[in-house]
Amino acid sequence: MKRLVTLLLVLGSFPALAQNDITQWFREAKFGMFIHWGIYSVPANDWHGEHYFGNAEWIRKRAKISTTDYEAIAGQFNPTHFDAEEWVLLAKSAGMKYIVITSKHHDGFAMFYSKASKFNVVDATPFKRDPLSELAVACKKHGIKLGFYYSQTQDWHEPDAEGNNWEYDPKKADFGKYLREKCMPQLQELLTNYGDLGLIWFDTPERIPKEDSQKLVDWVHSLQPKCLTSSRVGNGLGDYLCLGDHELPTKIIERPFEALYTHNDTWGYSKFDKNFRSPKEIVKLLVYSNSKGGNLLLNVGPKADGTLPAESVNDLKTIAQWMKKNSESIHGSTHSLLPDYEWGTATAKPNRLFLHLFEYPQGGVLRIPSIQINLKSVRLLADKKSLNYQQQGNELVIYLPQTAPDALDTVVELNYEGEVKAQSVEALTEGQAGV
Repeated sequence: MKRLVTLLLVLGSFPALAQNDITQWFREAKFGMFIHWGIYSVPANDWHGEHYFGNAEWIRKRAKISTTDYEAIAGQFNPTHFDAEEWVLLAKSAGMKYIVITSKHHDGFAMFYSKASKFNVVDATPFKRDPLSELAVACKKHGIKLGFYYSQTQDWHEPDAEGNNWEYDPKKADFGKYLREKCMPQLQELLTNYGDLGLIWFDTPERIPKEDSQKLVDWVHSLQPKCLTSSRVGNGLGDYLCLGDHELPTKIIERPFEALYTHNDTWGYSKFDKNFRSPKEIVKLLVYSNSKGGNLLLNVGPKADGTLPAESVNDLKTIAQWMKKNSESIHGSTHSLLPDYEWGTATAKPNRLFLHLFEYPQGGVLRIPSIQINLKSVRLLADKKSLNYQQQGNELVIYLPQTAPDALDTVVELNYEGEVKAQSVEALTEGQAGV
């Protein structure tokens, strides 16, 4: 049984960040776009007529595709409809403050021009363009932070890396050689050729030794001191915490963190996956992540022609309409120390609480038990319309419109002064958590 304790939410209780804290932009961003894009979008989970389900970016390993056959796929990759500015503007309109794209996934293919490996989008495909360079230009133009996903341990194209056990003998692998000759040189290319980066999103540390994880973190910081590294660099290191795939936090986490979800059931594009999360579900994931102090990184999987699935475009446009009216409750917010309720949860800023109503109360009467608060105003955030309210003993009663003003999430803003006394689930923290 969860133990209830009385907690105080007071002015000044919000964590102050040091001026040199490189995670500050990340803590305030709250919402980002993840993009899994590579030559695996050509088969799109269909290999020689056999349909694969689940993560499409794993098609090479799941189908045990040979190096020769997989290199031939690169010759079919020609995304002539790719428009970096279109992607960036879509993300920005939906309230996303940063974009993370796969520069090299486990398949070993570089989605950028690399002198360290000819197996890259410029040298090995008819496209002959560097999409990451174009994306960097668009992100800078529109004020979006850019980050690169980089698979530092698994590389199915290299005999000295982890992962390809159907062609290469793991016992003969020299991981240090792979690190020196491909991994670190490619990271240097990414960190020196594309302007200031927000982060390097490492993944699947597998059996990487701690000294190698530390070497990668130090390498990133030596090239760009303000560039963040994800906890999936391994061995408890990294500047911020990545939760598990499709995992929501259950309690407040003081360390900067992000939850990560796909729009449907796969990260890379699959022609068979039409199980897309609704805009309301996405907003709920965003708010519940924010309410525990973190971010949501939402993934989309572009097609081989360079376009995003129509479902992703349409749903992000719907979210954009909600964000136009309610972004104050998201960007720069933090946890509120209030518990989750049957109707939803809350985010906070100094002297402001934002109640997110996903399940609208019957009759439009919202009751919050065990709370004492000196309110200055109560209003709907979207249209600033004032709401009537009463403090009945320790219960706050707010009188809402009879029906929900917003089908995705109706946000009620409480402006107050002084202290807030509220009975809440104990705010345990995971400040030292890591992968």
